[in-house]
Amino acid sequence: MKDVIDIHTHSLASGHAYSTIHEMANAAIKNGIEILGITEHGPNMLGSCKEFYFKSLRFIERDAFPPLKLMLGAELNIMDFKGSVDLSQAIMETLDILIASLHPKCITAGNMEENTAAYINTMKTCGVNVIGHPDDGNYPVDYKKLANVAADMNVILEVNNASFIPTTYRINTESNCKEMLKWCKEYGTNVIISSDAHFETLVGRHDLAVKLLEDIEFPQELVLNSDPENFFAMLKKRKKA
Repeated sequence: MKDVIDIHTHSLASGHAYSTIHEMANAAIKNGIEILGITEHGPNMLGSCKEFYFKSLRFIERDAFPPLKLMLGAELNIMDFKGSVDLSQAIMETLDILIASLHPKCITAGNMEENTAAYINTMKTCGVNVIGHPDDGNYPVDYKKLANVAADMNVILEVNNASFIPTTYRINTESNCKEMLKWCKEYGTNVIISSDAHFETLVGRHDLAVKLLEDIEFPQELVLNSDPENFFAMLKKRKKA
């Protein structure tokens, strides 16, 4: 499978990552990535950057590392089951891409209905493009409902390679991801593989996620990593939703 997109990574600005934007970009080019998203954690994550950092991303040239296309955005923290996130709408509208995730430092897990509502309400109210690592069993989710709504709203569900690394804090990730992908196949929901790299050597590392997709024979046409044109088309559809 052609794999040229990695839209979920973190630079040292996130507070618990360890490489600069320059280092991440050079690693992406070395590893054959054509589109790199650097999506710092929202300000409610311990040690991450504040709103002014995201507001100032307009100063960074997205074409500064040819032939790489740089996208700068945020991994928003979902703060409650109503779908509130930790950046203002005005700042979110200036960013290239928005991922929304549930993190233990920012929200206490609810039951399956509550966690699912948190994702869906965020999709409905915040204009996010991607739901990050929905495989995390610390937050049980109704994957049938999530995949159905994501398909209707042109939201991309993430297959997060870091979820399958043995040292991950996430639980039941492989079985949860397979369940999610079953319903993505049913509803035609687009997915994207991401590294969630917090260090330059992990940029573009998608091997564990690719193997999972191959093992279950997931339709390649629903995986956006191989087709930048289709990926950007999805982002445009989302903006119009």
